[in-house]
Amino acid sequence: MDLFTIATILTVLSAIFGYINLRFFKLPNTIGLMLVAILFTLGIFISANVNTALLDVVTVMVKEIDFSKLLLDFMLSFLLFAGAIHTNFDQLKIQRWPILVFATFGVLISTFLVGGFMYFALQAFSFEVSFLHCLLFGALISPTDPIAVLGILKKANVPKKLETKIVGESLFNDGIGVVVFLTIFNIAQSGAGHIEVGEVALLFVEEVFGGILLGLILGWLTFRLLRSIDNYEIEVMITLAMVMGGYLLAMKLHISGPLTMVVAGLFVGNDTVRDTAMSDVTEMYVDKFWELVDVFCNAILFVLIGLEMIVLTVNGEVLLVSFLTIPIVLLARYSALLLPVQFFRKKLEFVKNTTLIMTWGGLRGGISIALALSLADYMHRDLFLTITYIVVVFSILIQGLTVGLLVKKLTGIEEAPEGAPTGH
Repeated sequence: MDLFTIATILTVLSAIFGYINLRFFKLPNTIGLMLVAILFTLGIFISANVNTALLDVVTVMVKEIDFSKLLLDFMLSFLLFAGAIHTNFDQLKIQRWPILVFATFGVLISTFLVGGFMYFALQAFSFEVSFLHCLLFGALISPTDPIAVLGILKKANVPKKLETKIVGESLFNDGIGVVVFLTIFNIAQSGAGHIEVGEVALLFVEEVFGGILLGLILGWLTFRLLRSIDNYEIEVMITLAMVMGGYLLAMKLHISGPLTMVVAGLFVGNDTVRDTAMSDVTEMYVDKFWELVDVFCNAILFVLIGLEMIVLTVNGEVLLVSFLTIPIVLLARYSALLLPVQFFRKKLEFVKNTTLIMTWGGLRGGISIALALSLADYMHRDLFLTITYIVVVFSILIQGLTVGLLVKKLTGIEEAPEGAPTGH
């Protein structure tokens, strides 16, 4: 099946599933698209009892799609930039220190907590999995996914200060999480005894600070180019070129592409750059273009997540471990947030029950699945892929659908009506 055929099928399915969701389910797009895709996949499995033709075709298509490469090497750049450019920079600046701690120490603490708990849980179920491979799972499941978080939190009407913390953390811990995963992955590939601590630290620093520095440079160059002309068509193309070229450059330099895109997006999207480099017309077109890119990529991504169920290896024991992993992941996140929230509560105004809301509102998404798919077979890829998939589906469907109710119950703030303006 050629690339154009696969792209066409995914686009058609995304449009149809989106219509079905809006017409009948009326759920947030992220949740609705994935739910309809899962129902569609279940329907394919049921139809296979009569005729396996449809199952065979879809299975071939899904196996030909390199989900990990598609998301991490292509779609992620667009999704992170689109999310960053629409993030409230002023609020982000105020909340920068808790966000920084959540996105760094929070991810590291959660990685080791999840890895440790999973090691003992898997041993209890007679799965012979090394602690290092359990840490890999901890690294891929600990970052919250900004792609899943952004749209759902808007509708949940989370207080702005708390929304900024969750979204800002998601934007940055996504990049940090990928770096942590790659660092542990390299150790696992080489053997723990063959890598010095200094080498690991250097790799981490190069990835993180290199990504931030490149993002600042790209953001500044884009700002200078936008300020020197006034033509919305070319200016939109400049932002697109910066995202594609910048992400490719980051990969070639072996620094964090996700962090590069987040920093560049925040730079270009902040009000100072907007007011001095873009006319009102340009600003409108840049915003609308990246909103459409965001919607389209999200649609494809969450349809793919639903279809990935076809390639899972499932049995009763794996399912039991997978469901046991859900409270482990939530408990690890709550524990990783508890100390930083208590520390910064003295310096910044925090919403009541911040730790609980951030724990439940920190959704996992496609990035975790993509990282799980990138595991080698000897790293127990099939086992961790199934566990990751079930955690992600629970996160998006159950946590995503109930976070608005939780916010309302704990803060007394009503959920935002569909289509309500959210502001920049």
